[in-house]
Amino acid sequence: MDLSQKQWTEQIANQDNAIIIDVRTPAEWAEGIIPNAMMIDIYSGQEFVNQLTALEDKDANYYVYCRSGVRSHQACSLMNELGFTNAFNLSGGIIQYVGEKVRP
Repeated sequence: MDLSQKQWTEQIANQDNAIIIDVRTPAEWAEGIIPNAMMIDIYSGQEFVNQLTALEDKDANYYVYCRSGVRSHQACSLMNELGFTNAFNLSGGIIQYVGEKVRP
């Protein structure tokens, strides 16, 4: 499900179990991340799928972002196919994100 930045930020702020996933490349990751994000590079092929399936709680709330929102939208679709019930995409990605960013 695509969320606006406002929806995405509000939902994360109101949940203790929100898991943030950055699906960008390692080079993009190094430029700055949304706090508490974990990196799972969507371009890593089967390793991407392996890392997703290693996430134990398929009912947790996963907030996914990339640079512009396209790859993270694809990642959320794949997560839904893998049985994840709450995968949320940040529309517009990190380039339009106005919240806090940190160095990994």
